[in-house]
Amino acid sequence: MKETKFIFITGGVLSSLGKGLAASSLGALLKTRGLSVTIQKLDPYINVDPGTMNPTQHGEVFVTDDGAETDLDLGHYERFLGVPLSQKNNYTSGSIYNSVITKERRGDYLGGTVQVIPHITDEIKLAICSLAEHHPDVAIVEIGGTVGDIESQPFLEAIRQLRGDLGKDRCLYIHLTLVPYLQAAGEHKTKPTQHSVKELRSIGIQPDIIICRCETAVSPELKRKIALFCDVDVDAVFSSVDVDQVYKVPLAFYEEGLDQKVAIMLRLPAKNPTLTPWRDLVYALDHPEGETTIGIVGKYVELKEAYKSLHEALIHGGVANAVKVNLKYVNSEDISAESAREFLSDLDGILIPGGFGGRGIEGKISTARYARENKVPFFGICLGMQCAVIEFARHVAGLSDANSEEFNAESPDKVIYLLTEWFDYRKKITVVRGHDSDKGGTMRLGAYPCLLREGSRCHNAYGQKLISERHRHRFEFNNTYRDVLEKAGMCFSGVSPDASLVEVVELPDHPWFVGCQFHPEFKSTPMAPHPLFRDFIRASKEKRSAGEKQ
Repeated sequence: MKETKFIFITGGVLSSLGKGLAASSLGALLKTRGLSVTIQKLDPYINVDPGTMNPTQHGEVFVTDDGAETDLDLGHYERFLGVPLSQKNNYTSGSIYNSVITKERRGDYLGGTVQVIPHITDEIKLAICSLAEHHPDVAIVEIGGTVGDIESQPFLEAIRQLRGDLGKDRCLYIHLTLVPYLQAAGEHKTKPTQHSVKELRSIGIQPDIIICRCETAVSPELKRKIALFCDVDVDAVFSSVDVDQVYKVPLAFYEEGLDQKVAIMLRLPAKNPTLTPWRDLVYALDHPEGETTIGIVGKYVELKEAYKSLHEALIHGGVANAVKVNLKYVNSEDISAESAREFLSDLDGILIPGGFGGRGIEGKISTARYARENKVPFFGICLGMQCAVIEFARHVAGLSDANSEEFNAESPDKVIYLLTEWFDYRKKITVVRGHDSDKGGTMRLGAYPCLLREGSRCHNAYGQKLISERHRHRFEFNNTYRDVLEKAGMCFSGVSPDASLVEVVELPDHPWFVGCQFHPEFKSTPMAPHPLFRDFIRASKEKRSAGEKQ
């Protein structure tokens, strides 16, 4: 039976250098060589998962099919590899410590003193080695944070130990570090990289490959200097240059020869990569036949990373329609019924994303009304769908005080309410939840099936009746109001198999108006754009074309 080879990616100097993109791109290249690849993110923060973290601090919470709330880098992994990931692909310090403490309370350590070494590091190694369960050829493990961080030390110690446990021929260390370019001096500076590698070596890890994050390519002379001072092969120093589109990174790494060097060092099967799909994708991105402008009306717009998968899914929809998608982020707190036209009149399509809490909600409701009344293609996701339902109930169905229980528990018409009981199709059990449940574990999470109404817009988009999409929410459509809204003209085109949960709403008398309770952005990839984003961009493209002809 084949033995999985492990690649460990660490970062130095500063955060946000793009370790996730580097891991994803390398994984994509190895996959084009016919290898099976899986990826894991190890995050140093103490939170058990990012589920309760503020999106403006941490960015997007990515959700897997099995209901894991994970770091946004898992979104990169899925988009670049085109394979679904799970809970085992993301661990935090909090989840590791939680597991160890649970074992200690249970008596698993037989009364012994529980310590960082060996107990925490052993738990980390178990998490890493779990990737080999299905025997992939390669497992890429990204260590979050920066070398030198206190929080990262147990993870670094664990991967140091693994080379001894697994053998040198099964482990490869890649260090991603900053090589800044000083405009005044007119040259790159290698000292930050030297210090970063020195820090890494001080804890017993000698990198095999160094990737230099830089604005322009590092010269051969500088590569030789880095190789000399950091004790790596000259041909093991690579540039990771700024690009205008993340999907160009795999091809840039290929031109540098990164995948070839990794294959040689790990003795992977020598098979030439098949890069045609990536070349075609990059060509499509660089040669659009037109453009369209989409407005994203949310309340986390000050940090674009909060909508990372959404951003990428819209780009994928643009590729499917041969158009460049221009994104305009609009803060929903700035919008009112009176000012909506000022902020939204120049848009070809409007999207309201998911979110939590009452801040900016009336702005989102006013946005949904503007899109409905002015026939602007509209896409409401999760909370966006709920806002569209509230708006329709107020201004079309005559329920003037309609609201969500999340925002106004005293509303006489709670068209959106806290569901306390539902059927979990994965576990085949009925889930019962109290109103006072902890916020960290009360949501309908992960993949759930949905039945689409034949002939509906969504059924035509998917081309099938039964679909599966990922969820992350607490509040649901209140079926008490289903008849009154249907009579007013709203189509409930997607429901759970037992018809107890509304998943999709549409307005048939509108060019394109769809709201879904799930998060389709989590399943969109550049090679397989999600059908709803594809059709939403198509409708927006048609609106723009119609406007240009007038």
